[in-house]
Amino acid sequence: MANIKSAEKQNRQNAKRRQKNSKIKSSVRTAEKKVHKSLENNSNETAQVLFKEFVKKIDAAAGKDILHWKTAARKKSRLAKKVHVVS
Repeated sequence: MANIKSAEKQNRQNAKRRQKNSKIKSSVRTAEKKVHKSLENNSNETAQVLFKEFVKKIDAAAGKDILHWKTAARKKSRLAKKVHVVS
């Protein structure tokens, strides 16, 4: 436990950031799962729309340094291959 005021404040700020970041990461994972499910159901148009939403979310997360930009690029690339193969 922190004894210094500035350290206590930093702990509070870290907790807020951690909560916010975990929400964003979770939404990225959820968007990815939605695309995978639509691919399993062979709904091509839906998959493409969901893929665009996924790209927006993952780019936003990478832009805020919540995900590394190379991780975002890798995930987009792998999912894009699957979406375009089905199309």
